Amino acid sequence: MSEAFSDNRMRKTELRRQSLAARNALSVSDRVGKSQALAVHGAGAIELHTGAIVSGFLPIRSEVDLHHLMALLRDRGGRICVPVVLDKETIVFRELTPETVLVPGTFGTSGPGPEEEELEPEIMLVPLAAFDARGHRIGYGGGYYDRAIHRLREKGLNPRLIGIAFDCQEVASVPEEPHDMKLDAVLTESGYRPFADMPA
Repeated sequence: MSEAFSDNRMRKTELRRQSLAARNALSVSDRVGKSQALAVHGAGAIELHTGAIVSGFLPIRSEVDLHHLMALLRDRGGRICVPVVLDKETIVFRELTPETVLVPGTFGTSGPGPEEEELEPEIMLVPLAAFDARGHRIGYGGGYYDRAIHRLREKGLNPRLIGIAFDCQEVASVPEEPHDMKLDAVLTESGYRPFADMPA
């Protein structure tokens, strides 16, 4: 492992720790209010066609609660799915409807069971630990989303990647690694911010 690579990893670990500490410090009522504001911004800003497949996620720990946004996007004709961990390497996206029964999963998660259809998202609402103003993100360290996005791109698909976070999770600069996937936009309680014209 090169010294630069090792330095990047250590820097990412520290930024992840700081950003998640800031998120954890938000009160429950703050997170509820900010999640609602984020949903309103997202419902107006995210472009989708009828039947578009959108992957959201069900919140764990202090994450943004996307229930309201997913419901609004479903009302606009979106088809909603959420990630389910299959093993130590893989997540799949199973359809989530108002009638879906959730079953316990790994890492304290819950999600649709294997009877629900697996979908390939066109728009991905991506959880993250930290992000910067250029559209680079730090995930939770497991690499699940990076692998899922790579798998979709190998199939010729190019999902739009929208990072989901609170404003307090923004950092000055995220160290880059070759496998990192740049976000197309980020959505926070302050609004929707596209990165299409930003330098890498």
